[in-house]
Amino acid sequence: MDLIAIPAFADNLIWMLHDGRQAIVVDPGAAAPVADALRERGLRLAAILVTHHHADHIGGLRELSGLLGGPAAGAAPGRSQESPRPLGGTAPYPATGGCIFGPAHERMPIEVIKVSEGTRFDLLGLDVRVLDVPGHTAGHVAYVVTEAGKAPWLFCGDTLFSAGCGRLFEGTPGKLAALPGETRVCCAHEYTLANLRFARTVEPHNAALAAYEARCQALRAEGTWTLPSTIATEREVNPFLRAREPEVAASALAHGAASTAAPDVFATLREWKNTF
Repeated sequence: MDLIAIPAFADNLIWMLHDGRQAIVVDPGAAAPVADALRERGLRLAAILVTHHHADHIGGLRELSGLLGGPAAGAAPGRSQESPRPLGGTAPYPATGGCIFGPAHERMPIEVIKVSEGTRFDLLGLDVRVLDVPGHTAGHVAYVVTEAGKAPWLFCGDTLFSAGCGRLFEGTPGKLAALPGETRVCCAHEYTLANLRFARTVEPHNAALAAYEARCQALRAEGTWTLPSTIATEREVNPFLRAREPEVAASALAHGAASTAAPDVFATLREWKNTF
């Protein structure tokens, strides 16, 4: 499987996985860039994964739903695609030539297959597992997508960013940090450099963080995305996953944290970042 980041709006990234014939798209806030990417590569749109209901993640759903299961550009019509197969004894998904999966507890503009923590299915030979990651929105979900023998991808929408995070409920950072270190973090915005400026303020003596900032600055200077990151990298550089580190806790205390307990540190960092 190949991973492509499709830019949209000011800083959104719409992620596409494809096998050379069929594609899965995540959080298509706009339809045109996705349709262009499909056409340029001669791909069929097999499925869409949605993490939450905000407009910059669902704006393209209605238009793209008409492309689901359609013929690839330049391909002979009428060739059917593989339908997703549920794992773990759940009810079969409809073989309608394409599926849209979305959070069970959020309102979507069109009909979707509702998913939540524990939902698991096979899509284009990939194992897809759903996590509940509430906070940025109440029903936000993330998708852990694994190709046999390869490092997983985490499509986490607006929950975890490289060196930062969205608004999260207690427990969510630990859930994401507990994923395998090689997991590739595919967040929905290229916020890395701004996040790193804050992270360096919180933890100025973190050598791994300084090295990562230099690497990301070089990538952006070349016009290259800093993403995906990895969970292992985020454990080293992301202050929101490092609330128990002494320097991070001390910085939080200096900005009004009630204690050095991880929940207090995390909450203080989140409020501090909002006004940074």
